[in-house]
Formats: sequence, C-alpha cells, structure tokens
Amino acid sequence: MNPIQFDDVKKRQKEQDLRLWDVLVTQGGELRGELHFDDCCRRNIYSASKSFTSVAAGFALQEGLFSLSDKLTDVFASDLPEKTSVYLQQATVRDLLTMSLGQETSCLMGGERPFLMEKDWVRYTLSRPFTFTPGEKFVYNNAGPYLMGVLIQRRAGCDLVSYLMPRLFAPLRITRPMWEQDPLGYTFGAGGLFLNCTELHRFGQFCLQLGNWEGKQLLDSDYLKEATKKQQENGDGTGYGGSGYGYLFWRGEHNSARADGKYGQLSILLPEKDSVITLLAEKPGSPRPLHDMVWQCLYPQL
Repeated sequence: MNPIQFDDVKKRQKEQDLRLWDVLVTQGGELRGELHFDDCCRRNIYSASKSFTSVAAGFALQEGLFSLSDKLTDVFASDLPEKTSVYLQQATVRDLLTMSLGQETSCLMGGERPFLMEKDWVRYTLSRPFTFTPGEKFVYNNAGPYLMGVLIQRRAGCDLVSYLMPRLFAPLRITRPMWEQDPLGYTFGAGGLFLNCTELHRFGQFCLQLGNWEGKQLLDSDYLKEATKKQQENGDGTGYGGSGYGYLFWRGEHNSARADGKYGQLSILLPEKDSVITLLAEKPGSPRPLHDMVWQCLYPQL
C-alpha cells in the first residue's frame, strides 16, 4: 500500500484554519501515514471520552457488575428525588448510553460545570425533569455518560482510570492518563480525558478489532458490535451529525463509527476499509471542515 499523501490536508490546514495538531491513518493494522503540526502531546479529547466510558461499561457488563436492563431507580436508589416521574421510573442503564434518557434539556455541559453550585452531581442530574419516554428522543446530554461512569465506579470500587488501567490502558500501552473529576471525586465519564493522538488512535484500532488486541480478546466482541452500530435515530440519516448514535459512539458516512470530541478530536472506524483515521484538532465552530477533509482528502486514498 502506498503512503497516505497529506498535501491536500496541509493546504486546507492553511486555507481553512483547521487548527489540526495530528493525523494518523492505519489500514489492515499497518500505519499508512501520520502528520504532526506540533509535538504529539496529551490534550483534552472532550466528548471522545464518552466512547471510553462505553468501553468501560462493556467491561463492567462482561464482569456482571450490572445489566443494561437494570432500572435507574434501582441502581441509584439512594440518589433519587423525593418524587420520581413515571419516565424516570422507566429509565434503564441502557438509556444512559444512547442519548435518549428522557430529559428534554442537557446538563453538565462544559460551560456549566465550572459554575455549578451543586456538589452532588448525581442527585442534581436525577432531580432534573424527565419529560418523555426514555428511548423515544435523541437529546445530546452529558447526564447519561456521567451517570454511567458513576455506576461503574461504585460497582467496581475505584475510579474509571484505575478500572481501565489493567483492562484497557495498560494493554494498549497507554500510561495512566488524567481524567476530569466531579466535586465528590468521581471521574467525569462524559468528558475531560487527556490523551495524545497515538493513544486515541490505538483505542480506535482496539474498537475496530472488536476488543481484540495482540491476539487476546480483551472485551466481548458482541458488545463492541452493538456499541458501534446505530441504536438511536438522531437526524435525517445523513451527514456527520445525523447518521445515528450507538452506545456513546457516533455513526457517520461510509458505515463509519467514531469517538468524537468537541473541537475535532476524532477516531473514525471504517470496518469496510479495515482502517482507522484519528485526528486531534482544536477548531471551534462547525466541525464540517474537518469532516470534509477526512472524506475528501484521506478516505479516497484507502
């Protein structure tokens, strides 16, 4: 296979101010090309962290710590508001993974967290209105992945980083990373994990390989199949934002799935090409230029 050519990427970086830091492309498990505009250092991957929480949930399910059908009113029995709506009573652990929790408005988003007066974010999240049937409507919301992360931590008896170190990070040669915490010390499963592009890319390769790493099946392949396929409608079925949502993974063009962070931290899985494209950027505003670069400059070379 010929090396990936990055001339068009460099041109767009300059002309469209893509704010790219790094790009990595593998195919068939082999490196096809890499491009770095700065040191390959650890950066906040924002909501791409959610896909790591999904994988942590997969390990927890594999170990019998809970089931997807468990009711939130059971697993968070001590954190419930005085009155629980019928919709909260219907919500399950699975609903934490699909952005269809039943709450009409999002919470614990990046601009809110530094100014939030409440210290107990679990109680705060569960006390917010549940206004429609869980699973009915896609609403992008940090509540679900945050609660998912807390549930794992409570059942495992350790923070998410410690939980994932022997199961994921160490096998993938990722030294202990930093991950944002809430005021009570819970790892914030919806964002705030710091990794470099190579580490995020290894995670993407692990997911593409359905939990197999260096000949060992670390995570049940069936879980990752489910996590990366469409579980919830989220738009018109086209484009980077409306092709469906899995278990804290986005669906996209060309039957792709991806971990996706706020400013262009992407690890895109392309099963039909046996390929992973990962990039770290820090581009505010619309992610469209970064996605167009991937599909127009890199994908045709696979």
